[in-house]
Amino acid sequence: MMTGSLGMLPSASIGGEIGMYEPVHGSAPDITGKDKANPLAMILSVGMMMRYSFNLTEADEMIKKAVVDTLEKYRTVDIMAEGKIQIGCREMGEKVLQSLEKNNS
Repeated sequence: MMTGSLGMLPSASIGGEIGMYEPVHGSAPDITGKDKANPLAMILSVGMMMRYSFNLTEADEMIKKAVVDTLEKYRTVDIMAEGKIQIGCREMGEKVLQSLEKNNS
């Protein structure tokens, strides 16, 4: 998988029906409190939890679609691209939530 940023990589450690889900990246203490982190790996990790621990495949698909839709317009600093709008961690989470709500209303 090529992602362009550790902030995009969800992960799962699964044993039977119970798993641990987290972003691949570490804690990044150098950017703590600066609203610079990319929350997408954590959001995508929650999707994996829905799918693999709770058998809620549709919830995972809805989360992934919300992330993809959000990335059409917005980016955090680590994945910024020409023609996109740069936003911080908090706003990225809010935009994904808005997309999730819009797609499922």
